Amino acid sequence: MLKKQTVWLLTMLSLMIVLSVYYMMSDQEDIAYIDTDDQAFEETVQQDEDAEDVVIEDMQEVDANEFFTTIRMEIEDSRNEKKDRLKDIVASSDTTATEINTALNEMDALEEIASKETILQETILTTNEAYEDVLVRAEEDKVRVHIITEQLSKNEAVEIMQIVKDELGDITVDVNFQTIES
Repeated sequence: MLKKQTVWLLTMLSLMIVLSVYYMMSDQEDIAYIDTDDQAFEETVQQDEDAEDVVIEDMQEVDANEFFTTIRMEIEDSRNEKKDRLKDIVASSDTTATEINTALNEMDALEEIASKETILQETILTTNEAYEDVLVRAEEDKVRVHIITEQLSKNEAVEIMQIVKDELGDITVDVNFQTIES
């Protein structure tokens, strides 16, 4: 049987190796996304070490579908970070039973919201063949629905709001659309 000190040492060495590989493989550039005039742009930004100024090296247009995919990934990453923090609370030996139950309930709520967003996106996409893509973001007191389509009538917007309210209950729904770019 290994001693606690030996296990601790091996764990720390493993962590150092993983972090070293991550540092060597990580990209030194940051990517910023800007939404201006219903047009999404991707900027490659490099921060000067000595100055506070930001230098823009390259600017290129990003397809709206790619933009939606990027937002979905950012939301998923954020939720995964929250879940990891909640899992740490559950796994901690200093945590009370009440705190564990609260953390487990929050994890379930995060999974439920993610599931409902996916269901809503698929449901809204199937309601009209003219919809190219749909992004649903549920926040605490509001749901934002973004649709890529040629046009969106008031009746279609009301129908989408009703679909969201049927799934999530009585909540404020914000419906926006972005035109399809050829």
